[in-house]
Amino acid sequence: MADNGDEDSQYKIKEGDYVVLKRGDIYKAMQIQPRKKVIFEKQWFFLDNAVDHLYSTTFEIMSGGTLQPKKPKDTASSNDAKEAGTDNRNIVDDGKSQKLTRDDIETFKEQGLKDQEIIQQLIENSTTFRDKTEYAQAKYIKKKKKKYENTVTILKPSCRILAMMYHGREPGKICHLRYDTLAQMLTLANIHAGSKVLVFDTCAGLVLGAVMERMGGYGSVIQMYPGGGPVRAGVESFGFPAHFHDMLHEFPICHVNPLLAGTLDTTAKDPNADEKQSNKATEEEQNQPKAEQQGSPEERSMETNAGDDAGQEQEKKEKEKRKEAKAQEKKVKLEEKRKKLAAAAALLESRNADGLVIASRFHPCPVLMGLLKFLSPSRPFVVYSQYKEPLIECYTKLREHGGTVNLRLTDTWLRHYQVLPNRTHPVLLMSGGGGYLLSGTTVAMDRPKPAGSQRVEEPAPKRLKLTDTEG
Repeated sequence: MADNGDEDSQYKIKEGDYVVLKRGDIYKAMQIQPRKKVIFEKQWFFLDNAVDHLYSTTFEIMSGGTLQPKKPKDTASSNDAKEAGTDNRNIVDDGKSQKLTRDDIETFKEQGLKDQEIIQQLIENSTTFRDKTEYAQAKYIKKKKKKYENTVTILKPSCRILAMMYHGREPGKICHLRYDTLAQMLTLANIHAGSKVLVFDTCAGLVLGAVMERMGGYGSVIQMYPGGGPVRAGVESFGFPAHFHDMLHEFPICHVNPLLAGTLDTTAKDPNADEKQSNKATEEEQNQPKAEQQGSPEERSMETNAGDDAGQEQEKKEKEKRKEAKAQEKKVKLEEKRKKLAAAAALLESRNADGLVIASRFHPCPVLMGLLKFLSPSRPFVVYSQYKEPLIECYTKLREHGGTVNLRLTDTWLRHYQVLPNRTHPVLLMSGGGGYLLSGTTVAMDRPKPAGSQRVEEPAPKRLKLTDTEG
C-alpha cells in the first residue's frame, strides 16, 4: 500500500513543483509558491488550493483569486434543441445586434455570475443569434467561451508542452524550433538512457531539457556553452529531481581547441582573480593615507574625533569581515568551477561520445567540425538551424573532409486539421516552417600514408607469360 501511495504522489501537485498553466492554446510555466499572486491571461489568482490535486485538473477562478476544481457540466442542458437559420445572408454585422453593454457585463462579473451564465445572457440579448446557422451559432459560443472563460488547467511539464509553450509565446528565444522538429532531433540523435551525449544549445535550454528527459537520469550529458556560463531557463521549467542534475556536466566551447591540442590546464587558477585582488589591495593602500590626512587636520578636531574612533574601527572590522567572506565565497565558486571543468574535460578526453546535438543561433559549421572529433565511430549527430544555407555549407564541408556517411538535409512540414462533423478541413493559420535538420553518422577514417611509403610497399607488377595454345 505504501508503494501505491508513492506512485500516486508523483501525479499530484505539490508545493514547490514546476507546473504549466493552460487555457486554450496558451501556456505559461510557473512554480507553485505559497501566497504568490499569479497573473495569467489578464486574471490573477493563487495556486495554494491546487496542492494535493491531480495534474491535468481544471480549476475555476473564484472571487478573491482562489481556485476550485471545476465540476463536470450537465450534458442535458447543452443538448437542448435550438432554433437556427438556414443561412447567414441576411445578417448584417453593424455592431447593434447585442443589447448588453460592457458595463452590464462587468456588473454580471461583480455579482459572481459564471462564464456559462454570462454567455447565456449574451445569447438571449442577441437579436441575430436565432437567425444564424447551427455552425455559426457553435462558432459564436466558442468565441464567447474563449473570451469570458475563467478556468485554468494545471499540467505536468513535459518536452512537448514546453516546446509548444515557447513556440507559441517566445519563438525567437528557441530559434523558432517547432516541437515536431525537436522530436525528429531526439530520434535522429538516438537519445536513450545510459548514453553519453554532447549538446550545444542556445535555445534557452529547451533542447538540453528534452535530452535529459529522454535519458531519464541515466548516462551523462555534456553541455557545451558559449560566453561566461550556461543558460538553463528551460531546464528549470522541467522540474527534474536532484539525481537528474548529477548526470549534467558543462564545458565552455572556447576551451575545445586547447583540449584537442592537449594544452588545456584544468588545475591552474584564474589569473583574473589574482589581478582583481592585487588591484583591491593597491586601492586600499592609496585610500589609507587620504583617510589619515583627513582624520588629523588640527588639534581643535581631536575632541570630536576621539568619540567616533571606536565606531569607525567597528565599521572597518565589519567591512573587512564582509570582504573576507566575499573573497572566500569567490574562492569556493572558482574551485567548484575548476572541478566541473576538470570532470567534463575527463569525459571529453576519451572521445567516445554516443551522440551530438547542435541547436544554436551561431553558425554551426566550426562548432560541428570541432565537436565531431569527440564522437566514437558509427555514432549519430544532428544539427538544427532556422535557415538552410548554413547547413548546406556544413554538408559540403563534411563531404570534403570525410569521416561521415548517410548525410541528410531535411525539413519538416506540419499542418493542423479541424475535425468536426461536416466541417473537417485544414486550419487556415499554420506555421510556415519548423527549421532544417542536418543529420549523419560518423565513421572511422584511415590515416593517409605518404606517397613514398606507398611506392616502397607496393609490389612490382608481374609480367604475364603468354603460352602458345595453338595446335
